[in-house]
Amino acid sequence: MADKTDETNNLNKSWGGRFSKKTDKLVRDFSASIDFDKHLAKKDIEGSIAHSSMLEKIGVLTVKEKTLIHDALAEIEASIFEQSFKWDKDLEDVHMNIEAALTNKIGEIGKKLHTARSRNDQVATDVRLWLKEKISNIELLLTYLRQQIVELSILEYKTIMPGFTHLQVAQPITFGHHLLAWNEMLKRDQERLSDCLKRVDYNPLGSAALAGTGFKIDREQTTNLLGFSKICANSIDAVSDRDFIIEFCSFSSICMMHLSRISEELIIWSSSQFAFVSLDDSFCTGSSIMPQKKNPDIPELVRGKTGRIYGQLMSVLTLMKSQPLAYNRDNQEDKEPLFDTVKTISQCLEIFGKLMGNIEVNRENMMKAANMGYSTATDLADYLVKKSIPFRDAHKIVGEIVNHASNKGCMLSDLKLETLKRYCEHITKDVFEILSVEGSVKSRNHLGGTAPDQVYEAGMRELILIKEKITKS
Repeated sequence: MADKTDETNNLNKSWGGRFSKKTDKLVRDFSASIDFDKHLAKKDIEGSIAHSSMLEKIGVLTVKEKTLIHDALAEIEASIFEQSFKWDKDLEDVHMNIEAALTNKIGEIGKKLHTARSRNDQVATDVRLWLKEKISNIELLLTYLRQQIVELSILEYKTIMPGFTHLQVAQPITFGHHLLAWNEMLKRDQERLSDCLKRVDYNPLGSAALAGTGFKIDREQTTNLLGFSKICANSIDAVSDRDFIIEFCSFSSICMMHLSRISEELIIWSSSQFAFVSLDDSFCTGSSIMPQKKNPDIPELVRGKTGRIYGQLMSVLTLMKSQPLAYNRDNQEDKEPLFDTVKTISQCLEIFGKLMGNIEVNRENMMKAANMGYSTATDLADYLVKKSIPFRDAHKIVGEIVNHASNKGCMLSDLKLETLKRYCEHITKDVFEILSVEGSVKSRNHLGGTAPDQVYEAGMRELILIKEKITKS
């Protein structure tokens, strides 16, 4: 039987002094987070380098000790990158694994590193640093996707297609105009992401466990070294706040909802019933039984992964809803939803950017569909209003004309002037200018309208702004 000393030696050295028994293996495996929080290793080392620099400044470490710590941390980072680092589940998490490796390398000096900090402010710092970097990457992916959409809108600024409400033909529009609607959705997402970054960009380091520290620390120094814009103003809030994770997951959910709507339209439009667009073969798959099939897998998968992102948002919201201040071990469960959200939305944005750059547009089919469903009926009603007929009366007159054309199986533009005059004597031959889809689209010549000139100008404005953003990045 092992004696008391042997058993105590098996305790976690970071907190085992209070305990007389080692942790049960089941408890160890259940509570360890090293399998996923090791993704924070690089940021944990960055935080430790900044913290040790600050400790040297306030006299806790000598210059020599700080240098030893920095050099050893650099070696540890290299071994992690090379995948030769040995992770130990008994040490629970990324922080204690790295600290133990540091102590093994440089001895007692390594134990000084944790002075004036806690794993509570350490992990909050790591996650914020990690998410800041990921947000920058995601913003680039969003910018690239928007660029592909806007460039396509400029190419298709004259292409006429049916606009839909209730998935029924409503009014003729230009395909470029529809694409710019996608851009508007994604532009709002990009604004939300930039706004989210403001709340991520706070430094919690120095808050320690929850009350701050008795050491005369310099939080301005660590803030500058780590590239944060601001300092968390309250130590209790700093270690317990996960709003920034919730906000990022919320941004991701809204963005994925937009990608899902775009996916739905691409799926419909690429079907043989519509054949408005054709997706590149490299983004589709076939059927194991039906040789004719070309399936829009990427839009379908993006549409499906939207639910996954929604689930991660609900997971983090539920995680935080009943927690008292300050830090609780529940917060260990914030990382996997965050990591998965970042990975999923990054993949979706990247592949969508490539997909949008490889879309073939069937202009003929779009025009053919735009001429169906009496899409210029509203134009005819507006025409009558301009002839001083009240809109409700004009609406009724046009409804009767549409019914007549439907019974005849023809388009409004096929009706003779004499026929139209039977329904309203104010109709003259100039009516045929607006009964064509070309005339209808051209008449919407105002800011935000679907007229080709407006679409081209709007697309060029957006493209200039996007390229400026890329240059600044």
